[in-house]
Amino acid sequence: MNNNHRIDVHQHVLPPFWSQALNANGGDPSGPRSGDSNNSVVPKWSPEGAIALMDSLEISTGILSLTSPGIVGWASELQAGMARRINEYTAGLVAKKPLRFGNFATLPMPHIDESLAEIEYALDILHADGIILFSNYGDNYLGDAQFLPLWQELNRRKAVVFIHPGLPIMPMKGVAGPLVDYPFATTRVAVQLVLNGIVSRFPDVNIILSHAGGFVPYAVHRFVELAHVFRTDAPNHEEILNSFRKFYYDTALASSPTSLPSLTSFAKREHILFGSDYPFAPSDVVTDFTRHLDQYQFKDQLQESEISHNNALVLFPRLSEQLLLKKV
Repeated sequence: MNNNHRIDVHQHVLPPFWSQALNANGGDPSGPRSGDSNNSVVPKWSPEGAIALMDSLEISTGILSLTSPGIVGWASELQAGMARRINEYTAGLVAKKPLRFGNFATLPMPHIDESLAEIEYALDILHADGIILFSNYGDNYLGDAQFLPLWQELNRRKAVVFIHPGLPIMPMKGVAGPLVDYPFATTRVAVQLVLNGIVSRFPDVNIILSHAGGFVPYAVHRFVELAHVFRTDAPNHEEILNSFRKFYYDTALASSPTSLPSLTSFAKREHILFGSDYPFAPSDVVTDFTRHLDQYQFKDQLQESEISHNNALVLFPRLSEQLLLKKV
């Protein structure tokens, strides 16, 4: 199979100044990476290395985002400045190679006013492709009422929002957060966004859930059937299902032979997007999951192209326009 137009919506940027300052600003609860002699919590990354990985897997564009823990460990008065610096750095990469990179802008969350200001700058001045939010900021998940002004503005702008798992709030001793707690955090926020009415109230926001939505495709009917048991204000079954289907789902670390049947049987076929999670997923892991995706027997060949790039080209018209210009 030759998917030389893959668009990777789940690829991370590691600005050198952020990586160097992370340990002094709260670090990463995931801990050091196995086999790293420097005891580092972040992998090695460079734009050139990212492009080399992309070329090896026929990925044309990687939409870059700063992964968890982002800048939540920075002092409150420093977060807005660091978010701006990260967004300008990533926008610079996009300006140099607009067909190879995209930009999900970082916000100084959970500070609402500062985040609204950064949305304006990132989307209007830097022309970012969307916004990255974490599933939770401490104990507060994105469906909480305090975040309503954020959703109102993102809805007004018809923005693309990439939700990445946030810091686990219930860590398990001896088991790294990214193994289990991160897909759990994504599942939690998805259910909360649906049951608290965020998805239905703000229908013009296009929300991408990481890692195929965590456990959502597998357990969605459990959530639907039990919603009324615990919440008398829950919408009817069909409304809940439609809200869950409104999400987009990426395939990062979730394109295995056991994951794809649940994802493809539940999600709208035009809402499944390719994702790698590079470099936090090492190149060999990304290669294995991409191989699983290529070997999967879809119902028709068109769905392979939809996941590879067609669905993303609809979601990110900038890329479609620039591809057309390149051909002229």
